[in-house]
Amino acid sequence: MVNAETLRAKLLAWYDAGARDLAWRVGPADNRAGVRADPYRVWLSEVMLQQTTVPHATPYFLKFTARWPTVMDLAAEEDGEVMAAWAGLGYYARARNLLACARAVARDHGGVFPNSEEGLRALPGLGPYTAAAVSAIAFDRPTNVVDGNVERVMSRLFAIEEALPDGKTELKRLAGALVRDERPGDWAQALMDLGATVCRPKSPLCDRCPVSEFCAGLAGGEPETYPRKAAKVARPHRNGVAYILTRGHEVALIRRPPKGLLGGMLALPTSDWRAIGWDDQEALAAAPVGADWRAVGEVEHVFTHFSLTLRLLRADGDADGFIWTPRAGLDALPSVFLKAARAGLSNLL
Repeated sequence: MVNAETLRAKLLAWYDAGARDLAWRVGPADNRAGVRADPYRVWLSEVMLQQTTVPHATPYFLKFTARWPTVMDLAAEEDGEVMAAWAGLGYYARARNLLACARAVARDHGGVFPNSEEGLRALPGLGPYTAAAVSAIAFDRPTNVVDGNVERVMSRLFAIEEALPDGKTELKRLAGALVRDERPGDWAQALMDLGATVCRPKSPLCDRCPVSEFCAGLAGGEPETYPRKAAKVARPHRNGVAYILTRGHEVALIRRPPKGLLGGMLALPTSDWRAIGWDDQEALAAAPVGADWRAVGEVEHVFTHFSLTLRLLRADGDADGFIWTPRAGLDALPSVFLKAARAGLSNLL
């Protein structure tokens, strides 16, 4: 049986003693003294941390906040500059949503984020989780902040047998039952820290858990088996051709359409991506310009919903309509195209 008040007291004491030092976080002592986190920094960090680890996101966060220290600064920037700065974080729809939200805050709210969950939820591209997180962490509102870490903690505490994703509703209900008006921002971050550092997906450190006495999963002897997960559906596979056109030390890039996968990002020209492979004749016919194209290998890449094989063709030439970019400047490409460019150019001086 979980005693909610005792569990909360123990977890908050643990958080007070050892909260993670994160670039966007106001520590528990400062928070209790009335210092609040900057909503812009909380929002930016939460968007970056979707599908991304803290160590990977932190340098991007520092770069963004140095270049665009306020939401007004970000809102005024050109799309291409923000998309280029985002390159390497993946899930590029997040960057487009980031700009849409920043511009709505600047245009409709005078550069000030709404201080309620409902007001935040009304912003474009800002979903239920992020609205709850910003409301709790930046404004100390008693919202129910449930990410993957919190789902894992709840599933183990209560030994929930219903598999994900169907079990998410029950896990959210259980998490909500532990939310109080007292220190809601610290509570949300304490749960996240517990899931990230102790109640880990694999090899949980149960001997270091401040609330292990309440954990039904641990009592059953197999806490690491929670949350239960439904069998994975096989990821579909697609095939395409990437074209690496060089002009001296420059490479021809394009800007992908604003909508869809990798929308608005710089990219290598490619064929369509389809289930069946591309033979030599088809690959040449789909090339962006006529040139002496030669095969230089292939690369594999895995997206969230499908995997991809890209055949690589390279040629020397010159043509209008491309964004000619020095080879040293290709780091702004999304990872799939950076991988393809590096492989296709690897034998050039």
